[in-house]
Amino acid sequence: MTGHVTAPAAALADELPDWVTLLRAPNPGPMTLDGTNTWVLRAAPGAPAVVLDPGPADEDHLAAITAHGPIGLVLITHGHADHTGGVPRLAELLDGARVLAADPAHTIGGEPLTTASALSGAGFGINLVVTPGHTGDSVCFLVEHGDERVVFTGDTILGRGTTVVAHPDGHLGDYLTSLELLSTYRGIPALPGHGPALADCGAAADFYLAHRRARLNQVRQAVAEGATTAPEVVARVYADVDRSLWWAAEWSVRAQLEYLAVDPGESGAGHTGLEQL
Repeated sequence: MTGHVTAPAAALADELPDWVTLLRAPNPGPMTLDGTNTWVLRAAPGAPAVVLDPGPADEDHLAAITAHGPIGLVLITHGHADHTGGVPRLAELLDGARVLAADPAHTIGGEPLTTASALSGAGFGINLVVTPGHTGDSVCFLVEHGDERVVFTGDTILGRGTTVVAHPDGHLGDYLTSLELLSTYRGIPALPGHGPALADCGAAADFYLAHRRARLNQVRQAVAEGATTAPEVVARVYADVDRSLWWAAEWSVRAQLEYLAVDPGESGAGHTGLEQL
């Protein structure tokens, strides 16, 4: 049986490009790994920076972000609070920088992100990669500078472990399709929302696809053996995982049961973190 995944999904990147700075938020925990990764991109000294995922509403962290000014654009990979809690305050501190997200609730001073959004500027080529599944609004960003390219993956691919499909907002079918898309980004580093940078986005996506399909087979087997509710499936499939994490596993199980057209039972709203199950 596939065990609790805590290792990186691909080889770690040796180093970050010199135009990328990592600011890690002080919110470590079982759902956020070492903390939320805030990424600051600057093409040349003095040029306006681009910030990805401001993180939680922590004044010291937001001050560290603003210290990298001038900042011309803030991009959001998805709306979970550990990535967006600091957005309103950061927008105040930056006094005019656009904040763009797929969800209008997290968009300030511009239009929500779509495939038609024009993001290039500040010395970068920035391409939106629509990757729903972890959440309905999840996106990634392929950023090019000179002859270098990186993919900012948010929580769609993490630096360690695997991520939750946050049912009911998240959707397993969408997630598998998004991973198949990301598997085509061969040899391009993945800079995730949590954990270390990975050397190869395509290889990480392959690992995630294999893991999700293995879990799906386990859920299928559990249902065939008589499990009828999400908690019953969790007890069978995640028996080797600490019970304190079963609540998180249940969200992914509900998404898998929905994908298999099995009624998962009564469901509440999806949680706002991630997991490694």
